[in-house]
Amino acid sequence: MTRQKNFCTKQEFPYQLLSDPDKETIRAYKAIGMKKMYGKEYEGILRISYLIDERGMIEIAYPKVRPKEHAQQVLSDLA
Repeated sequence: MTRQKNFCTKQEFPYQLLSDPDKETIRAYKAIGMKKMYGKEYEGILRISYLIDERGMIEIAYPKVRPKEHAQQVLSDLA
């Protein structure tokens, strides 16, 4: 939690960040899996995003998020 707090302070980020050091939530959402880099396999965080409604139900899953385009895509889906 110290890292998140330091990040928020340094970046003047006004929102509380959550942390999942035991990876319980990220596993529940299937947002962790095997990845490859330079021919080596490792377990890593997948770029997956979910649009969750007010009841906590997943409305839309975005399995391959492209950061530069994602915000606009979500805003379009909300319209």
